[in-house]
Amino acid sequence: MKCEMARDNVILAYYGELPDELAGALEQHLMTCEECRDEVDLLQGMEGYLASLPVVEPEPNLLAKSRMRLDEALDAIPPHGFLTRLRTNFFIWTGHIRSAPALATLLVGIGFLGGNFLNRYDVAHAPQPKPAPIAPSNVAQSAIANVTAIERTPDTERVQVHYNRIVPETVEGSLDSKEIRDLLMKATMAPAEGVRANSVQLLASECKAGHECPAREDGKGVRGALLVSLRYDKDPGVRLKALEGLEAYIGQDQRVRDAVLETLAHDPDADVRMAAVSLLAPVQHDSSVRKVLRTVSTQDENPYIRTVSFNTLQGSDSIQ
Repeated sequence: MKCEMARDNVILAYYGELPDELAGALEQHLMTCEECRDEVDLLQGMEGYLASLPVVEPEPNLLAKSRMRLDEALDAIPPHGFLTRLRTNFFIWTGHIRSAPALATLLVGIGFLGGNFLNRYDVAHAPQPKPAPIAPSNVAQSAIANVTAIERTPDTERVQVHYNRIVPETVEGSLDSKEIRDLLMKATMAPAEGVRANSVQLLASECKAGHECPAREDGKGVRGALLVSLRYDKDPGVRLKALEGLEAYIGQDQRVRDAVLETLAHDPDADVRMAAVSLLAPVQHDSSVRKVLRTVSTQDENPYIRTVSFNTLQGSDSIQ
């Protein structure tokens, strides 16, 4: 309610002619408008002043003339604008609603049902967006639970790595990308043997192809992942693939050489031990290598491995 309408209603309230449906709105307006409250105070002050004056009965002619002048003044008042009539009708209508709670409840229910129906209609007929391909920009920083599958496109550098975060996801990229390599290294620790075998094979093929497999002091990286698989993986096929990937570094990386020697001395699978002997041939002149070969040539349970180790040892002795 605006001040113009509130002042008119104050006059009506003063004379007791304000409709009940407008009384509440007027009270709320007076609570926030100091100017209109001053108007009420002036009326109350005028009433007190008039009450102190003696009551004089007006003459009949004066009363008749006053009524005629009042009628003329009322006729001269311009009609209210559309907005003023709309506000008045709105407050009258809300007053009727307050006096009829059942009708108000019905209108609220109709509005709720109508809004619910329109919302469902909009959702049902809204165009469905096409699913975008999942390609995280930085997989290494994602909360990855485990790798579930690895697929390589034949004769290409494209690899698909399926992994779990909160929900299963898939990322596709080149073997040369850091994101794919990080996932493949995580896949070397996957519980599924097929996933571990695929990941180790892909990493080993990258190292054999001469791609970047640098050694890191913290033991991480592609070479570190292959060393972990060689030492701890329970699948001999995975350990064989790890040996293939480490072959190029046995002459330059002492950690790789020590891991291969440990494999030759303690690996339970004969094929893995045999592959380790073959890898050690280029570095047979190393004293630690000759020591392990000498032990294996006399103590290994497999006679063929003993023979191969002995022959390799004889070759190192001839070199010396």
